Amino acid sequence: MKKKLIAECIGTMVLVLMGCGAAVFNGGATSTAAVLTIAFAFGLSVVAMAYAIGPVSGCHINPAITLGVWLSGRMKSGEALAYMAMQVIGAVIGSAILYALVHSGAVLTGATETGANSFADGNLVPAFIAEAVFTFIFVLVVLGSTDERRGAGNLAGLAIGLTLVLVHIVCIPITGTSVNPARSIGPALFEGGVALSQLWLFIVAPLLGGAIAAGVWKCIGK
Repeated sequence: MKKKLIAECIGTMVLVLMGCGAAVFNGGATSTAAVLTIAFAFGLSVVAMAYAIGPVSGCHINPAITLGVWLSGRMKSGEALAYMAMQVIGAVIGSAILYALVHSGAVLTGATETGANSFADGNLVPAFIAEAVFTFIFVLVVLGSTDERRGAGNLAGLAIGLTLVLVHIVCIPITGTSVNPARSIGPALFEGGVALSQLWLFIVAPLLGGAIAAGVWKCIGK
């Protein structure tokens, strides 16, 4: 169990460091090239960690995925809660590294953000719908591709990573894309302000999407 928790912490740290780092050091999603860069940074991080720590912990690195796995009956409650806690810790560590890089004076790009999620005034409903729906899609792919009987086997990590790329390409203009509560919590703690006040949405909506995905997979995957 200890090895699994350490793996989840490291995996989430890498996801936040690489994904949010791409957003920070590319000046945010201000162009098509930047959107694709950030999308692939998150997706490739998942692919890399899937093959690095997947054999150890399953590479959830996302509380919404862990919730979906738990609701699907694939893990016990205590283990699920421990996974979620270590994912948040890993996200905070990744955000702390980014914060240190940005504020150390060693970064020449003028980056001042932490890659935190937020939505524009008046866009609460679209933001909630986007985060819930895209998390549903992402977690459904995770549950399907990792299923013991019908899954993608060794290609599961690639399928999951590329799905995350796809989700980011569409969702970045709306919320910056979370679909992962831990990924949002870490940066928001350092960003403060609007990111922290809006954090509830990036926790509730992805968890709702993950729960719905678990319910749908129970209906179609069994």
